[in-house]
Amino acid sequence: MSQTSEPVISVSDLRKSYGDVQAVDGISFSVGRGEVFGMLGPNGAGKTTTIEILEGLRKPDSGQVRVLGMDVLRNADAIKERIGVQLQTVALYPRLTVHELIDLFGSIYRRHLSTGELIDKVDLDERAGARSMDLSGGQQQRLSIALSLVNDPELVFLDEPTTGLDPQARRSIWDLVKDLQSSGKSVMLTTHYMEEAAELCDRVAIMDHGHILEIGTVNELIRKRFKERAVFFDTHPSLSPAQLSKLGGVTHAAQEDGQTVLYSKDVPATIGALLAMADRLKVEPRNLGVRQATLEDVFLDLTGRALRD
Repeated sequence: MSQTSEPVISVSDLRKSYGDVQAVDGISFSVGRGEVFGMLGPNGAGKTTTIEILEGLRKPDSGQVRVLGMDVLRNADAIKERIGVQLQTVALYPRLTVHELIDLFGSIYRRHLSTGELIDKVDLDERAGARSMDLSGGQQQRLSIALSLVNDPELVFLDEPTTGLDPQARRSIWDLVKDLQSSGKSVMLTTHYMEEAAELCDRVAIMDHGHILEIGTVNELIRKRFKERAVFFDTHPSLSPAQLSKLGGVTHAAQEDGQTVLYSKDVPATIGALLAMADRLKVEPRNLGVRQATLEDVFLDLTGRALRD
């Protein structure tokens, strides 16, 4: 990550409500030049509203928002010439081909990259003559990213770019994001996939109910909240968190999606005590394992629920 003194995004005390719902509730953050910055959180956390304000698509109720050094309210048109915005769908023109769609979007801007260059960049050469309605989900996502790059933007916004894709298509998009960063572009993306944030982002902001709960690198966030390792196994009704939290080495216990997790400062002592308890109760902790704490654990610890809820 290469940062200059002036961030490409600067947000201070941003607020936006819809009726009684406070979608964004006083958040502040900045994004450095050349950085991939992620907003991580479940649906309804306020991620998309924040992105749309930064893109100039929605007006904030209050707060200061600067993009590429300019105020988003006063300089919306100038900002739009220099940013790229990924569309959630390319189904607006289902019968246009990949080549025709990129040509169309390029014609909107005074300065734009060549269609052939963009098609090559997103690896759609073999599908250049295909109608957008005939593309696979992963191909449509790559096309939507190509459309966000037609004006050779300095800053690219990607809103949940891999939602609904299979693992292979998701990794193809990851490679594309890494290529954008290596070419000097700044990227801000939203996601509710923990693995995606860990793979792509220099820093992440964990957001829930309109608030930013933590900001930092993935390792910083994990180290800040966890010195322990996680002992996990399939949840069994006889092994309650209240009992398990008293086992040797355990700092706290959690249950989520059919799995029990014990955060332990002394893994051998915890596993020994767990197996002894299970033996007394004549039950078996199935699929027992040990791992380092992850970003998913951080989110669960912060919010009391899993990231994917």
